Amino acid sequence: MSSRARIVGRRVAVVAVVAAQAFFVARGYWSSHKEFAFQMFPESSTWRAEITRVMADGQRIPITEPWDGYRWGELVDSRGLSTPSERHHADAGLDNQLAFLDAALDWVADHTPLDTETQYLEAVVTTWHNTDDPQVVVLRSVDRSAAG
Repeated sequence: MSSRARIVGRRVAVVAVVAAQAFFVARGYWSSHKEFAFQMFPESSTWRAEITRVMADGQRIPITEPWDGYRWGELVDSRGLSTPSERHHADAGLDNQLAFLDAALDWVADHTPLDTETQYLEAVVTTWHNTDDPQVVVLRSVDRSAAG
């Protein structure tokens, strides 16, 4: 390989690596989970959720009550999700926390086969972004009646 080809090859490799790194950093600003998105001063945001199981007749039962041998805290035990009714710090930002909670709702709906009554799980989430006024977001799991 000629000296010129090596130089061009190295430059192409360096540009490709720098471009990939820049892409991952920029992606962190629109991604829910913020992989590779370093922020020197992270949010001081907090969140709290009231999660219920919604039955076909509209009845809402809090997940604090065990059902069909299941306990929410045993099914979902990371990122503060085991005790959602307590106010938690959103350690990687609210978007990240809401993405984890939304995924947890779907996971529980899909992995509780003994529960034949719940139509879907619903979380009414109150968020406090830094020092802003509280906002309420409603998240829903997949509809279990459509899958059955």
